Amino acid sequence: MLHNRGEVSEKTKKKILEIISELDYKPNILASSLASKKSAVFATLLPKPPSKEGYWNIPLVGVKKRISELKQFGIQLNSFTFSQTDRNDFTTEAEKIIELKPDGVLLAPFFKKESIDFIENLKKHNIPFVFIDSEIKDVGQISYIGQDSYQSGLVSGKLLDMILSEGNILVIHFAKEMDNQNHLVEREKGFYDWFRKNNISRHQLFTTEVSDTADLEWMQKVKAIIDKNQIKGIFVTNSRVFFAARLIEKYGLKEIKLIGHDIIKWNIEYLNKNIVHFLICQRPEEQGYYAANVLFQHVVEKEIINNKHYTSIDILTKENINYYKEFK
Repeated sequence: MLHNRGEVSEKTKKKILEIISELDYKPNILASSLASKKSAVFATLLPKPPSKEGYWNIPLVGVKKRISELKQFGIQLNSFTFSQTDRNDFTTEAEKIIELKPDGVLLAPFFKKESIDFIENLKKHNIPFVFIDSEIKDVGQISYIGQDSYQSGLVSGKLLDMILSEGNILVIHFAKEMDNQNHLVEREKGFYDWFRKNNISRHQLFTTEVSDTADLEWMQKVKAIIDKNQIKGIFVTNSRVFFAARLIEKYGLKEIKLIGHDIIKWNIEYLNKNIVHFLICQRPEEQGYYAANVLFQHVVEKEIINNKHYTSIDILTKENINYYKEFK
């Protein structure tokens, strides 16, 4: 009767509809999906990790974990990765996804212009998409899963100010093409705003970008900035804080206070050596898990999704790091 196939009398139909209204009945979309035997295809487009310990391995663990929990729905996952230094590689992999025509896409919008071109293609084919780790605002995404990057910058500013009684501060971006790294720009903005909003003038703030760590000349250049500007504190805006730690170790700059992001092998090593003082954890595995779940809710369950799902901003030290490894 619910399918309006005409086999039920008007009187009976009216009575059933009254009961449905009273019980607030909703169709079992999950059962319908199983009955149709139509599986959904999801695709991920994430940066290629430089090694098995690299940050971008971790969100995919969370994605695969959630997909494995939904195996009864026959969801298929296709993972695509691109070089973090090659925008053309991003475009090539994005084109493969368009050819695949998946039911949903989980995307790290690493290169802004190329990401916008890809998004326009996704919208043209009515393919929903979710942002993870960073976002481009108001381009039609179902949701953004990740930290509030600006708030993370504020937290980092407060922490470094608390442990640094005097001396200037250097913000380091270990990244290429900063115009495409919106989340790093937002972290820097939040960091600077902490000192501006609180009228803190005992520290001067400087920023530098390191685009190539393969050439060890970067250490000499950053060391020159440290010496010239009497730097006593460093804030690294991404997971590559271990590079700054290596510089501190190499030149014996143990008086420098260092803060960065993410639980990866090398960062933990320097945290335990007391060279890194705080790590800000953004739970990348949790991000991947929730992003996959949001796609499932939207595509299969047909739910209305909140536009943003912020993950927590956790402050990790040598003393509590062992209790957070499960939240990589």
